Amino acid sequence: MVKKISILGSTGSIGRQALEVIEALGDKFEILALTGGSNVDLLNEQIKKFRPKYAYSSDLKAINGAQTLSLEEICANKENDIILVAVSGKIGLKPTITAINSGIDIALANKETLVMAGDIVMPLAKKSGVNIIPVDSEHCAIHQCIKDISQVDKLIITASGGPFLRKSIEEMKNASVEQALAHPRWHMGKKITVDSATLMNKGLEVIEAHHLFGMDYSRIEVVVHPQSIVHSAIEYVDGSVIAQLGIPSMHIPIQYAITYPERFEGIKSRSFSFSEIARLDFEKPDWDKFKALKLAYYAGEAGGSLPVCLNAANEEAVFAFLCGKIKLFDIINIVEEIMNKHKIVKNLDIDEVFKLDNEIRIKSRELITKISL
Repeated sequence: MVKKISILGSTGSIGRQALEVIEALGDKFEILALTGGSNVDLLNEQIKKFRPKYAYSSDLKAINGAQTLSLEEICANKENDIILVAVSGKIGLKPTITAINSGIDIALANKETLVMAGDIVMPLAKKSGVNIIPVDSEHCAIHQCIKDISQVDKLIITASGGPFLRKSIEEMKNASVEQALAHPRWHMGKKITVDSATLMNKGLEVIEAHHLFGMDYSRIEVVVHPQSIVHSAIEYVDGSVIAQLGIPSMHIPIQYAITYPERFEGIKSRSFSFSEIARLDFEKPDWDKFKALKLAYYAGEAGGSLPVCLNAANEEAVFAFLCGKIKLFDIINIVEEIMNKHKIVKNLDIDEVFKLDNEIRIKSRELITKISL
């Protein structure tokens, strides 16, 4: 049966790779809708090639050859069999909830959805009988390893360590934007690459894993694995460890998420060879150098509004770093200061989440202005 799919964020890195996957799968998918940001030229090229019925551009420029709908209208359309949420930032949250309320399965590549509102989103998905299949390579790996979550004792999330794994704290403090963006294993957008350099990305993934799999934070472990071959693992109660391995490629987890529970040859990367890999290294993260990881665990365990605070402050600080306004280590100092001043609120609804997110961003920008270079 042909699956109808909408891709939110088709002009971004995940969205572009998803279209490559769909093209390689032949006639297994029909693209119902494509959405993009300011890159309207690329969006129009995609529309011309894949001929979706609907489209949306946040830039509000002319879209050729497709009916314009909002993100939420696209996600309310029950013609969809699955929706790939690959937009970046909080913009993905409300459309995801709309899709859940419409009973549509979701391939989720938007961290903010669960970091900001995991306590709302996951119970709602369970109540609606909606599958949320993770696209992140780490969570996708865990999803593939789990047969019965009640028998799992621990989740093991791997981290490459980023460009500063073998650098000193002093070198990291004085790092340039170019150095922070020079990830040794993955090619991603600028914001997520900076998060990988500070290991905040891994901290956000810990919060996501908690919500996706219902696992207590004390049973989620981060392990540095420079080769990025083991994408993550789980340990069962009997001590058996099951891991998912593969060449670093987002095509594989994207394809798994949108074709689940089936598997196809598709656009698989080159065949995996143990003899070529030769060795796999693992080590504990340096909690002093990568303090962002510690802050994320703290925010997740405290719960309530603190993960919203963590995410908003980090986003504003990362953008300031990319603009050359602050240094790399200032990102973590800003996040920590904003978190320390925040009074945790429990049981937020969606409107309160967005209101708080906006308030934290204003406070973060004020703090950034004070310490700008």
